[in-house]
Amino acid sequence: MPIYLFWGEDDFAMGKAIAKLQDAVLDPNWLSFNTDKLTADTSETIIDGLNQAMTPPFGMGGRFVWLENTTVCQTCPEALLNELKRTLPAVPPTSTLLLTSRKKPDGRAKSTKLLQKHAEIREFALIPPWRTDDLIRNVQQVARDMNLKLTPRAVELLAESIGNNTRQLWSELEKLQLFGGNTSQPIDDRAVAQLTIANTQNSLQLATAIRDGKTDQAVGLVAELLNLNEPPLRIVATLIGQFRTWLLIRVMIESGERDDSAIAKFAELGNPKRLYFLRKELNAIAAPQLLQTLPILRDLELGLKRGANPAEFLPMKVVELCLVCQPAPRHSPARRR
Repeated sequence: MPIYLFWGEDDFAMGKAIAKLQDAVLDPNWLSFNTDKLTADTSETIIDGLNQAMTPPFGMGGRFVWLENTTVCQTCPEALLNELKRTLPAVPPTSTLLLTSRKKPDGRAKSTKLLQKHAEIREFALIPPWRTDDLIRNVQQVARDMNLKLTPRAVELLAESIGNNTRQLWSELEKLQLFGGNTSQPIDDRAVAQLTIANTQNSLQLATAIRDGKTDQAVGLVAELLNLNEPPLRIVATLIGQFRTWLLIRVMIESGERDDSAIAKFAELGNPKRLYFLRKELNAIAAPQLLQTLPILRDLELGLKRGANPAEFLPMKVVELCLVCQPAPRHSPARRR
């Protein structure tokens, strides 16, 4: 299929896919003749790109037309829609037409439905940091693409330390690939720990510090995350996702449910084996405490969206969350007289 729509916020992963597609289509000796890249924010530019896609390539290889940052799947005037209807079915096999956008296509739009019929659509969305299973699968997929063998624990360590930073994941795996050389043995977690740069200050660590009621550590992590230019709303989104997962698991455990598969399904976990570790993590906190965190997190999100200063508002709410999650004091037994 010579027509593609790539969308999502993972610019690095999308860039890799675009480069791979260009390599498959273009002849290196005829790049300047057969490559067209247009910022497709107007109907006129998109129509120009469609006309270029209908033009036969010069010399060897195919023609590659890239309509960058297109809004065609959000707003599409009738005249442009008619041009798409006329052109998309007729794009010759010697041309490849690529449309890219950071925004998710509007499934109700006629232009989106038309592209669903004639184009291959690929999503390049950033994986939410709390979806550990998806992060692990992403590490496994990129390692396979690089023909790199990793032990299961090495994969988990990379997912934990790098998160959804695709650019850094590729960089660290390239480093491990050089380290491994031509050996057939999989690279283990010790090599990963020694050779890779871990994003030690991440939002999941903040969630853990809050859950354990470690106020000083949590406030320190907030400051470091903000210094690293981590978007405040992204920090909050991670906290909401993590605390929601913990609450669902804790509710099921306290209700007497013992079937790990049932708990995992209720908490939307892809891997029931993770429950072994999650149970241990939740030993010191009860469901009512976790339930109290959600209104605070919603207030935090709403305040930031309304323009509150993250450097002041975020630490204040984190302290409030830590107080809610403080472990209940243990009373020592009374001494006998």
